[in-house]
Parts: sequence; C-alpha cells; structure tokens
Amino acid sequence: MAAVNKTLTFKVTRQNPELIPPAKPTPHEFKPLSDIDDQEGLRFQIPVIQFYRKNPSMEGKDRSGLSAPPSPRRWFTTTHSPAAEGIHSRPETGGGVHGEGVIFIEADADVALRQFGAPSAAVPGLEELLYDVTRLKCGGFIFALRLNHTMSDAAGLVQFISAVGEFARGAKAPSIPPVWERHLLNARDPPRVSFTHHEYDVVPDTKGTLIPVDDMVHRSFFFGAAEISALRNHLPPHLRRCSTFEILTACLWRCRTIAISPDPDEIVRVICIVNSRTRFNPPLPEGYYGNAFAFPVAISTAEKLSENPLGYALDLIRKTKSEVTEEYMKSVADLMVIRGRPHFAVVRTYLVSDLTHAGFEEVDFGWGKAAYGGAAKGGVGAIPGVASFYIPLKNNKGEKGIVVPVCLPANAMEVFVKELEMMVKMNDNDLAATQNSSVFIASALAVERKRKLLCIFSSNIVTSN
Repeated sequence: MAAVNKTLTFKVTRQNPELIPPAKPTPHEFKPLSDIDDQEGLRFQIPVIQFYRKNPSMEGKDRSGLSAPPSPRRWFTTTHSPAAEGIHSRPETGGGVHGEGVIFIEADADVALRQFGAPSAAVPGLEELLYDVTRLKCGGFIFALRLNHTMSDAAGLVQFISAVGEFARGAKAPSIPPVWERHLLNARDPPRVSFTHHEYDVVPDTKGTLIPVDDMVHRSFFFGAAEISALRNHLPPHLRRCSTFEILTACLWRCRTIAISPDPDEIVRVICIVNSRTRFNPPLPEGYYGNAFAFPVAISTAEKLSENPLGYALDLIRKTKSEVTEEYMKSVADLMVIRGRPHFAVVRTYLVSDLTHAGFEEVDFGWGKAAYGGAAKGGVGAIPGVASFYIPLKNNKGEKGIVVPVCLPANAMEVFVKELEMMVKMNDNDLAATQNSSVFIASALAVERKRKLLCIFSSNIVTSN
C-alpha cells in the first residue's frame, strides 16, 4: 500500500493574474444556457488538473506550450468564444454568458513530478498548484483550470481543452468545431414532468446528518484489476458480469454509508451521473459542449444498504442507470422550469461521476498525453464531501486502474478506509500479494491492523479459492 508523501514541501512562485482577451472581437450578445445547464446544482467552480512529464523533444520551448507567438494564450478565448465570457443570470431569461476574457496565471514550483509519487488528486499542496500553468523544475508542468459547471460537462470541457492542445501543436482550427445549440435541452412548451425525479426531492436535514464542512480530509484510492476482481468476488455469479462502474459505485456507496453512520431507518442516496448524448434520437450534434447528463438516484435505508450483500446495492444502481432516456432528459428540463431550478438532494447523498472515458488524460499540448488528467479533488460543489470522480490512472508500477478522490470528515474517513480494506483484501494470501503494490494512493492502515480487522470481521468477508 503506497501512501502519499505528506511531508513533501515546495515553493510556488506565481506571476500576477493576467486578463487574456479574445484574439479577435467576439459577438456582444447574451447566449442563454439550456434548462439542463441552468440548475442550482451546477452553479459552482469545478477544478481540473493535468500533470505532464518532461518531453526532451520540446527542450527550449516554453513548458506550458502556450507562449509561442502570436499570443497563443488567447487560444483559451478564441477556441470557444463563450469560454471567454462570464456567467450571468437574469431572472427573466435564465442563465447566460457574457464578458471580455479569462484570467490566466503562470507559476513556477521548485518540485519535480516524480516527488509526488503517482500524480493524482491527492498530491500535497494541491491548492498551490490549481493555477493555469505551473512549471516544474524537472521540465514537466501542471495545467489547471476552474470551470463554472453551468458552461459545460466533462465531455464538453475535454473538447475545449483538446482544441487548445490542437492549436498549441500548430493546428489552424479545432478538429471538432464547437456547437452552442443550448435550446436542444430546453423545457417543452408547456412543460410536463413525466418521471418521478427523486434526485430533486426536498430532504430536510432533521437529524443533522449533512456532511460537516470543517475537519474534512481529501484522499484518493486506486483500484486496479486485482481490487476490482476482489470486489466481484463479493457478488453471486449472475451479477459478476456487471460493469466496473456499477461494482465500484456499489462498494463505495456502502462503505461511505457505514462511515457517516446515519440512523438505520434514514434514507441514503447515490446519484450516478449518466451521459445522455447518445440517448437522444437523433443524438446531440457533435461539438455540443453543454451539460448533457442526468442525476438519476438510487435510494435505500441505511440499514438495508449496510447489512445486505453488495449485490443489493448493485441491483439498485443498475436500475437507476437504465432510467435515463431522451424523455427522461426532457422531463428534467421541464422540472427545472416548473420548480424553479432546484438543487439535487444532498442530505445523506453520495454523487459519483465516471470520467474514465472523458479523455482528460489524452489532452496533448505538445508534451504528449497527461500523466494524470481530471478532477482535482473529490467533494467539490456547494456541499463538500458529496461528490467523487472515477479517473483513469497508471500507477508507479505501470498498472492501469481507476483513482477515486474522496472527501469526508476525518473520523468518517478512518471508518471508510477500514470498510474499503475489508472489501478488497480477501485473506492473508491476498494481503501478502498486494503488500508491496500501490493498492491505494492514499494513506491507510498498517498490515498488522488489517489482519486484526480481518479477524474481527471475518464473518462478513467472502473468500475465493
């Protein structure tokens, strides 16, 4: 089990923020967001971070790939002109965009990429690195941004930064032209809600079980083939052909519920972000970069989720994912208009978003693919601790897997780690086999403590031959 080096310290020297205007005039107009974009739960800044290793072929060039003439930093504002503009909300028309540019910050850090271990959302000093371009002393660099989520979802954001990378590598135009067309996801006239959207239930926090905002801990957990296989061994044979997303979500939802310790009869939820782009007939146009996903939710009492086998949670999640159709998306847009754009339920809720196919790690500014690319941390949004992301990563041993940033109160994180250890470590032989591998990027329990837990909870552990 590999732990993040929490003793690592480094200095970051940042230049003054610079407003980068578009390279050419952009239309002075108010561009309305869709009714899917303009909902309360998306009105926050989402941080994204990309790590790039040194590329000897790029020696002598600015490591950011954004400083060669003529002012290519303006690519940020010309690739998708609305990205150069601020978010604005008008009660009479809904949200929209307007403005004159974006803030760009350059920085230098006296640290090498290898000192972080496996790059991830759990690197020490992360907040110091969440600026546009940070050059590292090893020749690598970190590219970061913050996006108002009402502008775009993960697929749309990757389209945007991929276009920036294409310009950085000499292209004259993006390979996928941007498409606004936000009216395609607007409410019908008249609006009519055709589904029961429990994701937007009004859930009062009567028992004070909303995640606290103080004493929060961020850790990231790595799941390779061995860990996913171990989780499948908790399932009956007829469920073992489930997707990695489904088994991982079932496991994390169950472990997290036990960690936050709600009353047994309290309702807990897991929201599974589902991309609806291909669920429209015809599909949304290529180049559409607005939000095109739904928040379908699975519901259970805490007692049933905690005490039933893992297959119970998995069944709920599979049914939830299958609900999202074109009609479902239209129903959500209609609900936004009828109910005043509510926030999704957050009380005793866990939200997961699968970024393994989004393509963040493929973005190339001239230095090759990212060593890590995706969400900068878990728990983003108005309520810390609610969200996690599934991000593809190759660990230091070259093993491909998924890294999941998790944010919880410190005491709940300890319980979460214990529960997760019991799910992925099946017996002493498995412990010995994985003792020297990078199972988790985050710090966790010592081997001796694991063995004690395995003895104490052996009745709950499924072993395989």
